Amino acid sequence: MKLLKNISLTLIFLVSFAFVACDEDRFLEEINPNAITSDTFWESERQFNSALTTVYGALQFQSISGGNLQYEFVLGDIAGTESWYRPQAFRNLTFNSGIYHVTDKWNELYVGIFRANQVIQYIQETDDSVFTGDSKVQIEAQARFLRAFFYFQLAHTYGGGVIHDKVAQTKEELAKPFSTIEEINNTIIIPDLEFAQANLPQVWEGNDNGRATWGAATTLLGKVYLYKKEWPTAATIFKTIIDSDVYSLTTDITDNFWHENEFNDESIFEVNYSSVLSAGAPGGNVDDTPTQTGAESTTMSTAVGQLNYGAFNTVLPTYNLHEMLVNDEVDVNNPINDGNVESRRMNATIAVQNMEGPYYGFESSEVNGFGFGQSAYVKKHSNWYHLDAEPALSRSGINFRHMRYADVLLMYAEAVLMANSDYETAIDYIDMVRSRAGVVTLQQYMDDNGGMFPQLHVSKQVHGEQPMVAANAQTVLTHLQRVERVVELCFEGHRWKDLVRWGIVQEVFDELRADEVWREENKNTILNVGTGGVPPLNINERIRPDFVKCAANYNTTQHNYFPIPNQEVQTNDNLFN
Repeated sequence: MKLLKNISLTLIFLVSFAFVACDEDRFLEEINPNAITSDTFWESERQFNSALTTVYGALQFQSISGGNLQYEFVLGDIAGTESWYRPQAFRNLTFNSGIYHVTDKWNELYVGIFRANQVIQYIQETDDSVFTGDSKVQIEAQARFLRAFFYFQLAHTYGGGVIHDKVAQTKEELAKPFSTIEEINNTIIIPDLEFAQANLPQVWEGNDNGRATWGAATTLLGKVYLYKKEWPTAATIFKTIIDSDVYSLTTDITDNFWHENEFNDESIFEVNYSSVLSAGAPGGNVDDTPTQTGAESTTMSTAVGQLNYGAFNTVLPTYNLHEMLVNDEVDVNNPINDGNVESRRMNATIAVQNMEGPYYGFESSEVNGFGFGQSAYVKKHSNWYHLDAEPALSRSGINFRHMRYADVLLMYAEAVLMANSDYETAIDYIDMVRSRAGVVTLQQYMDDNGGMFPQLHVSKQVHGEQPMVAANAQTVLTHLQRVERVVELCFEGHRWKDLVRWGIVQEVFDELRADEVWREENKNTILNVGTGGVPPLNINERIRPDFVKCAANYNTTQHNYFPIPNQEVQTNDNLFN
């Protein structure tokens, strides 16, 4: 399953600018006849495919699909960290315009945009006779999908961006004003996705598996309209994916988070990684695409750091996420289950004390490390299932899935809810996801409780019980926002964007901070030092303060989106024109 296997890549050159005072300064000018330039490179289908592979290669940058996503995982309600770890500035919402991830992600996204622009611009200028079959339009469609993907990430990370739709030829062409999300949607994202949707196949075969498809373009287009709050349009687009019968939920949810069964029936768009090819240096960005074959030439830096057992402890599941997964009630009549107490979804997502199954080769009774307030660790995207520690150099060969079918089902449920308050249809699609997870569905709760279901985001430990509510458009929407998208899609890059677009960041932070205060005030009854804590969370030694600072610091203008990096402000004179 290697993307673009056996394509010999050629280094894609950057535009450089030489300024001279006058002709007399040019004492001697020699031209190397063997040098690759823009006048000699773009001459064959093979060269365009080589250039296209470098666009795919940009997806592997650590701030786009790799380990640096940890800084975004801790922004919302799914993860905390400790004060001595680098994500702490993002957990506490004290990041600024000069900090690492803010600048790195901007730069990496624009590398991808630049590479895509090269392919798009030069292929449009190249005669059709250079290409075979549909290759010309398919190469352009892939490049335009990738450019749209990079711009979507840019727009919803920074609240907009600088639009570059062609390769700049002068320094002045690089200095453009900041554009809003809506402007980027209308100028780049929507036209690019519509072109990709019209010209990409539903599936690729053989060594082409992993390229962008019709489904990837359609999913991202639906997401654009969902974020724009154009609910009927979004619902219609998502329904075309559902009705296409191209995708289905995997029987085992874990297939979406490990290196086995990659590019499976649920996968819509994923970024390919290997732990053995060009492993590179620890933790840094790796971009081997100019000299290696395929997108599998690069390795993924592990997303959350190392624990003594070779696991992760930089990104730590919040008590809220932990408790919701504990309360992910197993449906004993679902054939997916086989006597397990933890839901299949919980077991694939977090490691807890007395967990079911092995963890890095250890039995649960042998696993330590649950002291000092740590009640759970992240399993998703880690190698807990087949190694005794994470690979050397903190690298992982597990692909990162940006789009999968479960997300489409949940986005469709949201769209029909918001379009016409159709909560019954929304429940049907939410329950498809819950059934695959092996847990009691909302409909089962309603059948057993007179049309009511529990508010599963409410802490039983803090509040004693979870209130039962009647199913209606608002209660189902709350479940979707506070429960289903959290437990199904946590640590996949969606959560902060979800909270921001719904406008509920402060509400969620305040609720979880209140739970935190209660636990601190009642720690003598819920902590049990030396005995592993008290169920269901088994917190030991202290209460970790995940929300004390972010709840107080949060400001919509400052924190919904990253600030424009200092370097762009200092070098772009037209940024605010």
